[in-house]
Amino acid sequence: MRWAWKLGEVVGIAVYVHATFLILIGWIALIYWTQARELGAVVAGVGFIVAIFGCVVLHELGHALMAMTYGIKTRDITLLPIGGVARLERMPDEPAQELWVALAGPAVNVAIALVLLAWMQLTAGLEPISRLTITQGPFLERLMIVNIFLAAFNLLPAFPMDGGRVVRALLAMRMDYTRATQVAAALGQGMALLFGFLGLLINPFLLFIALFVWIGATQEASLVQMKSALSGIPVGRAMITEFRVLAPEDLLRQAIDLLLAGTQQDFPVLEDARVVGVLTRSDLLVALAQRGQEARVADVMQREFMVADPHEMLEAAFIRMQGCACHTLPVIRGGRLVGLITMENVGEFVAVQAALGAVKG
Repeated sequence: MRWAWKLGEVVGIAVYVHATFLILIGWIALIYWTQARELGAVVAGVGFIVAIFGCVVLHELGHALMAMTYGIKTRDITLLPIGGVARLERMPDEPAQELWVALAGPAVNVAIALVLLAWMQLTAGLEPISRLTITQGPFLERLMIVNIFLAAFNLLPAFPMDGGRVVRALLAMRMDYTRATQVAAALGQGMALLFGFLGLLINPFLLFIALFVWIGATQEASLVQMKSALSGIPVGRAMITEFRVLAPEDLLRQAIDLLLAGTQQDFPVLEDARVVGVLTRSDLLVALAQRGQEARVADVMQREFMVADPHEMLEAAFIRMQGCACHTLPVIRGGRLVGLITMENVGEFVAVQAALGAVKG
């Protein structure tokens, strides 16, 4: 994710903080300074927010570790002002697996709350809840209340939040996965409208949550629908067979000519009829700014890249493209380049299939 800095790794999972998170820290610090005009109060306030987001990291690790038991890796965890995001390499294959992965995060918050409650009972540190506010009261007790709130809030049936994924998993046990996703997404969009309405009346922060839920539900439904449309289709039926290639010794100005002459964005680099690299549009533009158009393609191309086979399923190739965040996969058969698969032509293929389906219907 852009504008994110790596904080470290936990059990091999990189943890990042987004730049916008610093805006939240600054806003909290300003509130405490305005109220108390004391540095100690500011440090305590910021420390409480940092502790909350520490619990958010543990929440996301709950998802990641449960997914790991099903052989699913987590790419990274990113902290945002509205919470955390754990990016799994793929969604679980079975509804029951998705159910447990979704529940694992809130379960961590419940466990944290129970541990804090037990500690405060042993140390006689409990205060009446009526005396607590977000800024006043025992630190640990406020943190316990926040964890209870996080568990309850995440279990709201607002797809793609945890509760929405629980709903989809339960529905998918009784109906088609795509249909279950559409129902869960519609429910999530309804919750987003409710959040937006409450945001206008109560707390403007709910408007950001409403936007996140609406966009997330829409994207998830579209993604699952696309995967369903690609199921059972071989790569060879959708790949681009008319494309341009480059050689390692070519100059970047030749790549510019090819880029401007057509719609192709990324270019396979061939040496002795063998693919040895891929020159992407983004790498080309960066290299032009740093090295100029007389630089060689071999010095700029990506030497590590994923490929597809014309006989493999298009759904698998599409998932791989998403996983590697790459735009183009060379399609290779018998060591020879026979085509390209890009995000655009996959989208066009789905659109054509949908149109043909409408005619048949």
